[in-house]
Amino acid sequence: MSTPREEFLAGERPDDVALFLAESYVSDDRLGQFGTDVEGGVLIVVDGERGRNAFQAATGTGAMEFAQSAMSLEGEIDDDLTGGRCPEAPDDDDHVPQFVFAFAEERNEDVGGIYAEGDVIHAYAQCRCGTAYSDRWNVSQR
Repeated sequence: MSTPREEFLAGERPDDVALFLAESYVSDDRLGQFGTDVEGGVLIVVDGERGRNAFQAATGTGAMEFAQSAMSLEGEIDDDLTGGRCPEAPDDDDHVPQFVFAFAEERNEDVGGIYAEGDVIHAYAQCRCGTAYSDRWNVSQR
């Protein structure tokens, strides 16, 4: 039996979103009851609408507005959504994601590129330094 987190990361939950909130960013212990405690924070997988609302409540920013702002700078986000590499300071431990917002997009051969190869995860992170960045990957290649 797989968990919602495993299903999401496998691209099997295209109607859901995933949120990673670092414990250094939010210290509300109640979040654990909505998601999975992971190293450094909590990862929540919920349906899209509830997830966007939870993201806004936790960060004060609209999820899609944040994603649009993060799209302009590519970085690396770990495929488990709990870490990454800030493009502004690639070797500094202080540059870790405070939160990550992600969604899956189903395979779409008409679009081409990585979308023709399989399901794609789109992930957007906010670094501790304030830099917002994005990453995307084909589920079958990670």
